[in-house]
Amino acid sequence: MTARINFADVEVGTELPAQSFPVTRATLVRYAGASGDFNPIHWNEKFAKEVGLPDVIAHGMFTMAEAIRVVTDWAGDPGAVVEYGVRFTKPVVVPNDEDGAVIEVSGKVAALLDDHRVRVDLTAMSAGQKVLGMSRAVVRLA
Repeated sequence: MTARINFADVEVGTELPAQSFPVTRATLVRYAGASGDFNPIHWNEKFAKEVGLPDVIAHGMFTMAEAIRVVTDWAGDPGAVVEYGVRFTKPVVVPNDEDGAVIEVSGKVAALLDDHRVRVDLTAMSAGQKVLGMSRAVVRLA
């Protein structure tokens, strides 16, 4: 775990280190097993296309979890996140090849709040499209 960030060292506009998260079909199978979400849109290409999707898509909650890692790694403590919410805007399409997809996440401190808390706004992209909207976390810093 990294050292905790101090509230006094942060200002509006502070950028969090961006991260990229690879996603393959194998990743989705492991997530399905851990979460219990075996919806065929996450593993069956034929089914996903029959329901109007371009291909198999990553679980929304998986995408959301990958995005918040940028905040927890920066803050140095996963327990520092006191609020987190997103809107799912586009699915992360995961092709059936060795490369899969990549979720690219960046974040910026958008507001300084009371009680050593900050609001961090996140941007999550995949294949050039924004996959999460209104992605915001409130973090209590040291």
